Amino acid sequence: MTDGYLEQSATMNATTLHDAELSRLVGLINNYVQSDGTFSQPIPGLHIRRYSRTGVDWEKAFYLPSVLIVAQGVKTVRLEKETFQIGKSRMFMIPVALPVSLRTIQANAEQPFIGIGLTLDPEKIAEFVPKVYPRGLPSVQTRCAGYTAEADTGIIHAVTRLIECLHHPSDAELLAPIVKDEILMRLLLSPIGIHIAEMGFADTSVRQVAKAIEWLRSNFDQPMKVSELASLSHMSVSVFHKHFKAVTSISPLKYQKELRLQEARNLMLSKQMDAITASQLVGYASASQFSRDYRSYFGNPPRRDMAKLHSRLTSEMYQ
Repeated sequence: MTDGYLEQSATMNATTLHDAELSRLVGLINNYVQSDGTFSQPIPGLHIRRYSRTGVDWEKAFYLPSVLIVAQGVKTVRLEKETFQIGKSRMFMIPVALPVSLRTIQANAEQPFIGIGLTLDPEKIAEFVPKVYPRGLPSVQTRCAGYTAEADTGIIHAVTRLIECLHHPSDAELLAPIVKDEILMRLLLSPIGIHIAEMGFADTSVRQVAKAIEWLRSNFDQPMKVSELASLSHMSVSVFHKHFKAVTSISPLKYQKELRLQEARNLMLSKQMDAITASQLVGYASASQFSRDYRSYFGNPPRRDMAKLHSRLTSEMYQ
């Protein structure tokens, strides 16, 4: 038996094992979630996304710092001018809270899109980083708003065990935190690990920009001064603009506008609030300007957008 044959056989066995683990993960989630939507889980920071239909329109959402691991199907994610196509066994990570556009491009009733989302905790990352990078972080040459890579079998297997914890309340409480720690360690060792690790270091530009984003998210209804955000991030205004754009792909002003629009939409949807009241609560002084911005961002004026959202949610509920 030649070395080439043995190497090919080992590769085939590894591929078979990887595919089997993915199939097991898909089966577990299909048994646990039968309807379409994004579902928070009893395990903190865990979300399951399931969609049995492809999308025509781009869906607008606001993502926390997180990683999305795709078990089945394909989804396209757009961050301003950057577009990522994430298919089976791929993972997508954003290091700061961001407005995103999404569209499911491969899914059907028999094989729905299935994604597992995990929120990333900078404090937990800071705890683990010294073990993975004992000599400190290597220099990051290229910085983007999002990163994608292949999820190896170790990551898929750990995620499968995390989903298994959902079936037993005691496991979700006692074992899930241990499995989540393993997943984080494996992510830090992955090709996108360096970008996750940056979230845990206070003096990286990612963490400094994150401070400004935390302020914007807590004070989205307040006037914004870029000079104050720059000071909060310990940067000059010009340097802050540069790093903010590199980390988020948009300017601070556009970030605030999209955040306000998302918050207003949430108020109208969850509290049945009218558009004028919602616009005032998120910081708009002009209702007409709000309506123009809303239509430009979401594709429809507020009233029509709410009607479409309610129709879609009703359809998903009774599918």
